[in-house]
This record gives sequence, structure tokens and C-alpha cells, in this order.
Amino acid sequence: MPDVLVFAEHREGETEVSRPVLQLLVGGRALAGGGKVTALLIAAEPSGPAGQLLACGADRVLTVSDPRLAKYCTLAYTAVLAAAARATGATLVIGPTTTMTRDLFSRAAARLGAAAAHGCSAAKIENGCLVVEHPVYTAKAMAEVALAADRPNLVTFRNNTFANPTPGAGGGMVEPLAVELTDADLAGQVSEVTMTGHGEVELTAADVVVSGGRSLKESANFAMLAELAAVLGGAVGASRAATDGGMAPHSQQVGLTGKTVSPRLYIACGISGAVQHLAGMKDSGTIVAINTDKDAPIFEVADYGVVGDLFQVVPALTAALKSKLQK
Repeated sequence: MPDVLVFAEHREGETEVSRPVLQLLVGGRALAGGGKVTALLIAAEPSGPAGQLLACGADRVLTVSDPRLAKYCTLAYTAVLAAAARATGATLVIGPTTTMTRDLFSRAAARLGAAAAHGCSAAKIENGCLVVEHPVYTAKAMAEVALAADRPNLVTFRNNTFANPTPGAGGGMVEPLAVELTDADLAGQVSEVTMTGHGEVELTAADVVVSGGRSLKESANFAMLAELAAVLGGAVGASRAATDGGMAPHSQQVGLTGKTVSPRLYIACGISGAVQHLAGMKDSGTIVAINTDKDAPIFEVADYGVVGDLFQVVPALTAALKSKLQK
């Protein structure tokens, strides 16, 4: 049975572990069989998040609290991840699909001589090999790939690929991982990170995403979507047409050239459903589409469709939900 190392992605200022990372503990346990599941946490104050990782299923948490790593540093994080993989002897290293891991896992795979796969939506052990599934051709098809069994495998998984964990007492250990970093490892330091979203739910980790398209007409109208998202405890997304038109920041863009999301509920408001957008949200649990065009491609992937004016439907839906949830 393979030992599994979970990269517990953590960003400066966060006090809790993100839901996608906690889901990986469930997936790691399933893939490990009888093997161990170790989490790697790089954080200035690791005690709180480390305890959360143990409670949600990690057998052990390796922590690195070097203040020079408070912000993501490509070469240094690569050195740490590679060192953790070697120290644990893990044959499978998994992480969430994010902009950080797309950079980090590819570099670490090259350093470890490992195989790598990104954005996977399913995995299984078959004949001793890890077999993963991921979308190809802008999510028009799914590819099943068997990764080599004679070397480590580094894989990132989409949000909600695995179930949420049930927190328990947690009987594992927290251990510091000593990694010697050279000046070369610390080249190209990030000096500043500008946060967007004003404290809202992070888009890729949200259970509910309410997205708007070109039909919103102007940025002020996205407040209507924000109100609906707030009622549902979700985040606001946007199509490329909306972000290119200046109606929403590019940090909210969902699609092939934006963020990939897979929430339990995705509400598309005034989005026609171009292939580029579908590639970023097709794996959502339940898709609701609101559009005046009954022939819009978005209805082909929607579980529920409302043919109507979003400026009438969204406020009515928000009011109904507020009334229902307040009872």
C-alpha cells in the first residue's frame, strides 16, 4: 500500500485549513489503503492548522515554519516538498488544484524524477498503479491515465473530488521538518501579495458559486449576484466576457483561462455557456442556469434551467431564499 503525502496548501494570513485540502485527507486515506497519510504544512504559526489536519485524518503532520516562506517562493517550496517526499518515502504526493500547485508540483516532479498529473477528478489503484481521470479538450472528454508504479506520483485534484472529512479526536503527531535552504532556493522572493474579494469566500473553495456574464451589463449589477451568494454562503464568479468588459475583476473569472471550480451548486446568470467557460465549471455538483435564450449552450449542461430575465429571477430567488432560511 502506498504512503501518501498531502500538501496542505496554506497562505499567509489564513488561520484554518481550506476545505479542498481537508478533502484530500479523505482521498489520501482511500488511496493509501493500509498506508500512512502525512500532511506537509508550511506556515508561520502551524499549531492551529496542524491540529485541524490531525483531527481530520492525518496520521502525521510535518511542519515548516521558516519566516522566509511566509509567502510562496517557487524554488524554496520545491525544495521543501521534495525533502518531505524523500523523508516520508511517500510514493504518492497529492494537493489541491490551484495556481500554486500547478507551478509547484511540476517543479517538484522534475526534481524527484516523478510522474505528475494536474486537475484530476477521480483516482483509483489498479494493478498496483495509480489511475487518474482528468478532463481534456476543454472538458469535452475525459482521459484515464495510468501513472508509472516504479516512481513517485504527484497529483493535484479538483475541489469536491473526495468527500468532506468528519473531524475526530486526532491521535497523530506533529513534527517539525528540517530543510536547509540555500540562497539559490530563496531567489525570486514574493515581496507583496494583494488580496482581492474583500474577505469573501475564496472562489475555488466555495460550496456555492453564483456567476454572471455579459448580460449583467455593468459592474454595479454584480451586487445583485453578491447578495444571492451571501445568502447561500457562496462566492461570486464571472465569465470571461464579463471580466474583459470590466464588470468584474479577473480574479473572479471562471473558465479555461480563469479559475476551475467544482462547487456543490453553480448558478450561471446570463452566461451563454461558451466552451471556454464550461471547461471551468462543468464538474460542479448541481448547475442552475438563468438565461433569456432557451437555446443557450449552458442549458445543455444545466441540471435546472430558468428561461427568464436574470434581473427579475435573481432578486426573486434571493428574496425567497431569505424568507425560507430565516424561518
